[in-house]
Amino acid sequence: MTLVQQKSDSVPQDRSESRARPGKTTCPEGRLSSPTATGPAGRPVIAIEAYAPYYLTAVNTALSRGASKQYLRQFGVGVSEWRVMSWLATEPGIAAARIGEVISMDKGAVSRAVAKLDALKLLDSTATARDPRRRSLALNAEGHALHDRILERALDREKRLIEGVDPDDLEAFFRVMRILRRNVTRL
Repeated sequence: MTLVQQKSDSVPQDRSESRARPGKTTCPEGRLSSPTATGPAGRPVIAIEAYAPYYLTAVNTALSRGASKQYLRQFGVGVSEWRVMSWLATEPGIAAARIGEVISMDKGAVSRAVAKLDALKLLDSTATARDPRRRSLALNAEGHALHDRILERALDREKRLIEGVDPDDLEAFFRVMRILRRNVTRL
């Protein structure tokens, strides 16, 4: 799926693989591990080794902290600004509200990131024709140059993150993450 295809839907989906395969049960009914264990006094407690939210949070927190430190040190922007920049490169002329929707980022965090990118003179902001209070955002030449440098670093980090993962397992992981992303909107 290309980035252009993803723009039309804020939750990327692989429609051919997002449904259960015939003859297979799906979670939670077909789950093989339990997200609980027996704790003190025989009460149920979270078993983090089999609790999906734990892994999602732990991996995301570690990735974000590491990226933010590295990007701040090397490029003068943190991971929030990088996330906004990456979508501005994908969808030039986007409004800040749309960025938040697409990359699942808090409105305040988007606003702060846009303000920092603006202060660093990395983007162009113009009033929209329909509503002069709304701004159309795009990276300028300096913004694109910085984006390209950070992109190289981000792809290197991803390459090191997935090192040792079987390619089929990685694609299965992406299928699962698309399903989880879709399901989280119903929580």
